[in-house]
Amino acid sequence: MMRGMGFSLLLLLAGCAGFDRSDEQADSQALQGVDGVSCVGRIESPPPGLVVVVDDALLQEALGASGAGELCAGQVLVAQEPVTVYRVWDSARDYTRYGSWWSFQRPEGPRPQYREDNSICPSWSELDRMSACTLKVGAKLVVGPGQSAQCQQMTYAKSAVNQVYIPNDGRNNVLHVANCTEGAVWP
Repeated sequence: MMRGMGFSLLLLLAGCAGFDRSDEQADSQALQGVDGVSCVGRIESPPPGLVVVVDDALLQEALGASGAGELCAGQVLVAQEPVTVYRVWDSARDYTRYGSWWSFQRPEGPRPQYREDNSICPSWSELDRMSACTLKVGAKLVVGPGQSAQCQQMTYAKSAVNQVYIPNDGRNNVLHVANCTEGAVWP
């Protein structure tokens, strides 16, 4: 009897090992960029209050080809309750306060490292202010690792750091965030 249980346990463990390999294969397939070039890192689990939904148009809006910035791969989420998001922006361009690129984690400096981690070209933003907001219930967003960015003087590599794309349009007052802080000097 014990010999039969040992064999069954061995089969069960072998079956689980095979399952793990297929999960890894699925993850690597999911992390191919729109141009077929592999991404770095993985899509992190969202914080509580967000659930996965399908919105191919929004996903495509957030993805960029190698060198273009944006996201390398992503997953669309919808807020079922208010969730805090953070943004570093350019005080010389006040309309950027409510731009599209955010984080679930409070941003930390130094500024050059933050630029590199998030593939943000210097010409895109001074990165001198930081705000915290809450996502509006029902807001859709995309989260995923960053795409590489070709800047005027340098190239930032693909990044494993997950970024949050929220389709805000501050110039036209289309905002998916609320209850924002004024914008503290950063870093």
